[in-house]
Amino acid sequence: MSSRFFVRVFGTLLLALAAAGLCLLLHAPLPWMIGPLLAVSIASILGQPTASYTPLRNGGQWVIGAALGLYFTPSVSALVVSVWWAIGLAIVWALALGWLFGQWLHRRHGDEMRGVTGPAMRATTYFAGAIGGASEMTLLAERAGARTDLVAAAHSLRLMVVTVTIPFAMQFSGLHGLDTLPPLIRDVRWGGLGWLALATGVGALLMRASGRTNPWFIGPLLVAMGLTMTGTTLSAVPTWLSNAAQLVIAVSLGVRFSREFLYTAPRWLASVALGTVAMLVLCGAFAVLLAWGTGLHWATMVLGTSPGGIAEMAITAKVLQLGVPVVTAFQVCRLVAVLLIVGPLYSRLYAKSV
Repeated sequence: MSSRFFVRVFGTLLLALAAAGLCLLLHAPLPWMIGPLLAVSIASILGQPTASYTPLRNGGQWVIGAALGLYFTPSVSALVVSVWWAIGLAIVWALALGWLFGQWLHRRHGDEMRGVTGPAMRATTYFAGAIGGASEMTLLAERAGARTDLVAAAHSLRLMVVTVTIPFAMQFSGLHGLDTLPPLIRDVRWGGLGWLALATGVGALLMRASGRTNPWFIGPLLVAMGLTMTGTTLSAVPTWLSNAAQLVIAVSLGVRFSREFLYTAPRWLASVALGTVAMLVLCGAFAVLLAWGTGLHWATMVLGTSPGGIAEMAITAKVLQLGVPVVTAFQVCRLVAVLLIVGPLYSRLYAKSV
């Protein structure tokens, strides 16, 4: 890492830390994520030299994955398994909603993008609408010949809207502390924390070696889940470490935005923002139906089915204590299903036009 890049990373972290402190003073929801995310995004759009260091982001995902896995006690795991049918419905819902969103984007913008041919525009709108990870959807879009800047911009903006909107809505409604089944262990044991870090770190490296998506989140999550489900209690994750993890994850999201971001087809970005709000409303209605069918609280179902990122929605559930294991299970299963299905589904639906 060059000295100039180090200064940019350090300056960005200071800005994020100051924004988190301001949000704490204002009693904003998720201060360690929303404050840094907004501050770094605005600074990036204004052309300031912001930067994110990938190992820090990976470390943040590692910490959050391990912390979430500690909620999967045997009784909680049984609860999650009992709503398998709801998870299946949520996956189908996400695939259908993403496809409809892509169809709407294509109808609005299919004929206005200069230099983008019919098949390329079809791929662009399809993968921009899919409810999946930004990097994974952009990679799939590139393979299909799509305009990747539009796809990446769509997912970045969607994630921003969801990450900011839902926590404020939850805090405004007064919802928090619904978890009746806390983590199996709440106290920090430094020796146990070292063993937990080692075990989850090995899980992350194995996931990375096997080429899996989000290895630094999924690997630690699965290892921590496995330990907790067997009743093994090593240590809780310190609150300060969880807060730091939220901050570096928020920084990694914020630096995606740039001065050129606002000039990347403004009408396209406006449509993405409008469509994201519509998806939030539809997902809210779907969440209420699932809550009625499962007996779980509707707030938990909203986080579990929202079109946001897995880490962001799981962090929201953790901080506000809104059904962490259920939200995590819904989001993880959807992520895996979307990654496995979206690509082949595109080929099946549009093979003749590609």
